[in-house]
Amino acid sequence: MNNRIKALRENQNLRQSDLAKATGIDQRTISNYETGKSNPDSYALIKLADFFGVSIDYLVCRTNYDLYSSEKKKRAITDLQSALEDLKKMI
Repeated sequence: MNNRIKALRENQNLRQSDLAKATGIDQRTISNYETGKSNPDSYALIKLADFFGVSIDYLVCRTNYDLYSSEKKKRAITDLQSALEDLKKMI
């Protein structure tokens, strides 16, 4: 999970202090999440997921598909269908 939070933050070119201001989570706490020294509680998970526009499952690495938005769901389905077609060709 710690790498997912850091990756999301870096993909938006944000510093930890920027994320702290935007979410109300202390910068040192965010640093601890990113280094694995501590894990976010449910309140922090909700704040982070809402800020990044991702599902909590994606944020905590329960899935590699961020299916929070319908556009992302459509893209995931298309990717899976394409992979299935490739597998069928191999049979």
